[in-house]
Amino acid sequence: MRPYELSVAAAGREIRARRLSPVELVDSVLDRIDRTEPRLGAYVTVTAARARQSARQAERDIAAGRHTGPLQGIPMGLKDLIDTAGVATTASSRVRAGHQAGTDSTVASRLGAAGAVLLGKTHTHEFAYGLTTPQTKNAWDAERVAGGSSGGSAVAVAAGAATFALGTDTGGSIRVPAALNGVVGLKPTYGLVPRHGVTPLSWSLDHVGPLTRTVEDAALVLAALAGYDHRDPASLSVPAADYRPTSAEDLGGLRVGVPGNYYFDHVDAEVESAVRLAVERLESLGAELVDVEIPMTRYIQATQWGLMVPEATAYHQQTLRSVPELYAPDVRILLEAGELMPAGDHLRAQRARTLMRQAWLGVLDTVDVIAAPTVPATAARAGRSTITWPDGTVESVSDSYVRLSAPANITGIPSLTVPVGHDSAGLPIGMQLMGRPLGEAVLLRTGHAYELSEPARGLAPVASERQAPRRAGELRPN
Repeated sequence: MRPYELSVAAAGREIRARRLSPVELVDSVLDRIDRTEPRLGAYVTVTAARARQSARQAERDIAAGRHTGPLQGIPMGLKDLIDTAGVATTASSRVRAGHQAGTDSTVASRLGAAGAVLLGKTHTHEFAYGLTTPQTKNAWDAERVAGGSSGGSAVAVAAGAATFALGTDTGGSIRVPAALNGVVGLKPTYGLVPRHGVTPLSWSLDHVGPLTRTVEDAALVLAALAGYDHRDPASLSVPAADYRPTSAEDLGGLRVGVPGNYYFDHVDAEVESAVRLAVERLESLGAELVDVEIPMTRYIQATQWGLMVPEATAYHQQTLRSVPELYAPDVRILLEAGELMPAGDHLRAQRARTLMRQAWLGVLDTVDVIAAPTVPATAARAGRSTITWPDGTVESVSDSYVRLSAPANITGIPSLTVPVGHDSAGLPIGMQLMGRPLGEAVLLRTGHAYELSEPARGLAPVASERQAPRRAGELRPN
């Protein structure tokens, strides 16, 4: 196996055993970036010289017996919303062209202290305000969307152009691209990972979390990120936790909720089949399946938009009025719409969120995990704007992708997506596991057990490396 193909955990073991040096690993991943970037466009900026310097320092520290943990020497990408001193943070926007922060964000600082090596900044849908990341191509089919807004991070991990990456998630922006590119994505409990130094989209919905190739890797990265920071008003002061799952595959005693409504409504047949088979696999591992009813479903999307739109516009108010022409048209329209939203709508959305969170916590009192599709359809062709479902319902691609992921943002509960197969066009499918606040360890244990029961996955066969049959077939429904 080539170094760039290694997971975080596997690469860390090789480095600690002195069978692989951080310099060899970083050089391998940088070479992979050189070969995949022309086809995929995952990165805004690649900091190759800085990465090699950091790798050499990690090598010297290890030789001197200075160990900083399992991320030491591991190459990573950071979404282009996450401040890193000396490296531009542009939010993939002309509005922020050339902007450099003077200090690291909390998460960048913590990963640096853990010994992780920065490869560069990955593309986001402009200011994280979208679900496609148009600058970046899907790692499984360059004619398909990458998903967003953390599309660059997901594609880099899927293609071997980063061993792990960070994204942000306001309505699904970690989990959607993770599912569409066949990697693991974790949106932690609201407030568990500090957001200081991270460009906001919607302060009451924003989360920061990892995109990785394995569930174990997600646990390792989360352990480095989690913890109180007084500079984030929403930051939670909770004891440090060991999120790393055990090797046991037994899920005996775990109660898995299977939604009887909402999550399997207007879902592609192949996605539904793959997720239901994955849920059955959890049952075969010892979990008990329990039918659950998702509460307040008619209010989910209205609440999401009622919270996000005015909060996003408030952040952008000055630049929206002074340089509106620098925004991409799709983002500018949403920001301008926020100026027209009545204050009463925002207040009603806040009240609805409170009621929804209480109702969801009631459901989670009866089960440990809720299992459902991450997105209702696999990656759409680039430029496609709508999906027509068999009953004639027409839905925008963005509304479709956000529909199943938004509840975890509204309620603040943790949500993990894991790959569970492919459709007939060879495109990845994800299963979403949602749990109680601060229940990340349970989600990671569940996802890890499922992962251990499945054959090992390789990297995405990016663009020209794909076999012709994988291009066959259009997404259904159309």
